[in-house]
Amino acid sequence: MVEPLHPTVAEVTARIEQRSRDLRGDYLAQLAAANAKGRTRGRLSCTNLAHGMAAAGTDQPSLAGMQWPNLAIVSAYNDMLSAHQPLERYPALIKAAAREVTATAQFAGGVPAMCDGVTQGQPGMELSLLSRDVIAMATAIALSHDMFDGTLALGVCDKIVPGLVIGALSYGHLPTVFVPAGPMTSGLANDEKSRIRQEFAEGKIGRAELLDAESRAYHGPGTCTFYGTANSNQMLMEVMGLHLPGAAFVNPNTPLRDALTAESARQCGRLARDGAPGIGELLDVRSFVNAIVGLLATGGSTNHTLHLVAMARAAGIVVTWDDFTDLSAVTPLLAKIYPNGSADVNHFHAAGGMGFLTRELLRGGLLNGEAGAVFGRNLGDYTQEPRLSADGRVEWVQAPMQSADEAVLRPIGNPFAATGGLRVLDGNLGRAVIKVSAVKPEHRVVEAPAMVFDDQQSLIDAFQAGRMNHDLVAVVRGQGPKANGMPELHKLTPQLGVLQDRGHAVALVTDGRMSGASGKVPAAIHVTPEVADGGPLGRVRDGDLIRVDAETGVLEAKVSTAVWEMREVAPVPTQTVGYGRELFAALRAANNGAEAGAACLF
Repeated sequence: MVEPLHPTVAEVTARIEQRSRDLRGDYLAQLAAANAKGRTRGRLSCTNLAHGMAAAGTDQPSLAGMQWPNLAIVSAYNDMLSAHQPLERYPALIKAAAREVTATAQFAGGVPAMCDGVTQGQPGMELSLLSRDVIAMATAIALSHDMFDGTLALGVCDKIVPGLVIGALSYGHLPTVFVPAGPMTSGLANDEKSRIRQEFAEGKIGRAELLDAESRAYHGPGTCTFYGTANSNQMLMEVMGLHLPGAAFVNPNTPLRDALTAESARQCGRLARDGAPGIGELLDVRSFVNAIVGLLATGGSTNHTLHLVAMARAAGIVVTWDDFTDLSAVTPLLAKIYPNGSADVNHFHAAGGMGFLTRELLRGGLLNGEAGAVFGRNLGDYTQEPRLSADGRVEWVQAPMQSADEAVLRPIGNPFAATGGLRVLDGNLGRAVIKVSAVKPEHRVVEAPAMVFDDQQSLIDAFQAGRMNHDLVAVVRGQGPKANGMPELHKLTPQLGVLQDRGHAVALVTDGRMSGASGKVPAAIHVTPEVADGGPLGRVRDGDLIRVDAETGVLEAKVSTAVWEMREVAPVPTQTVGYGRELFAALRAANNGAEAGAACLF
């Protein structure tokens, strides 16, 4: 039974609607104007159309006849990244399935897909966040030929899915279905992987042992199995109604995964044929509130305090960090997936997965079941999970009424925690977000002297030299989007974790990002304004007493006002050339800052 909407959820939804009224109105007017022009290919000259269908083979008559809808395939395929390698087979599956519902499909374009796991701690990580906006632009270029009546967006990982959403919203009059690849099968247990990383950081084991462990953890096709940004993306696409129900966490290269891919194509063809609302109309304020609630209920990635803000803005909707923190106060934590627990996403899926989670959140009045979806009537139909039918196609059955493992997934009446564990911090150091769902209560308030670093390697060097064996707040500054593209600082997790395990009070404060796998060490991240914009984090000096208080929402340097105001903001020593950095100078300069989504496009 779906309960009435929780008062706080209703209030946050109403205030976002009010805040966004003018911007959303302008956006919807753009969609209406695009729809009024009629079927896209009909606007092309004969020369235009001939170019667009020259290589279409047996689909040429259907494209020329204007009767069948034509679907754009926009894919993040490459075969270096395990999460995207399975997408290689999808275009053929999609084209064949589309023809079954009298539609055609063309591979409209590819978008770049980089992996934070490969670039973590490397120069390439400085291009990572900025790649989201490049992906959005590449998606728009793929759709710019005006040959299409619907879009199938193929992508999985960190910046790729948000970029695809933003790009698709620029062609928001087109019905759009997102098509995932699924997680790799479970490998080395996440707790064991974390233990081995810390042993390497302490010099107890060598690179050979570390590489062996990492290779047993990341061992085949599919998404990394921990609950970082990639798998948070897949949860979001489902709770926003952009996937077919239950599509998020089915393993790649299985009959059920192939059946879901084919059915995604058929469903997109039906939507386009029937004149269903495009993605820009389907995704409304309710969709983004549902997304935030889903993120909080599962302990998802902090990167989405950037991505969801940017995605919403692309739809003419203004979401703020205060919306996240207010929803967090009333959203219970229903899932424990690494780094919030020891289980991985395969365990979550087996315990009941997205169908069970969605039903429980609807029962608690925390999701708006009337929000739009690409399947069924609305999100209220997403309490189902897929099965293979006798003829090898996909069918849906109701998700289990009980969790198969309450150590991983719990009902609304028995949560792991009463709140979502994501909070906004304020103080004389600026505003930041902190995720505490994986942080033990005794570590959520840290007051200790600052150790200031201007890059990750300086912290690692200090750790290896034995200079960090005491209580401290590590301040890593000059890591914001304008400075160097806002890299993730997950490479620092083993060192800080070791210090915490030794009994020291430890926290991280940075204007950079932490991984979607942010774990046990409290981290005040995305500090805004960033130092490159004159932010007060640049006034911190070694030895300043810093308070990071996730209980009361305080982030401050306990320095007298007179001394604080006399200090100048330290310069930001950053590299701006090499490894492609110079090509992104304009995107860094145009960035609107972390709280506005760290976007360069609006």
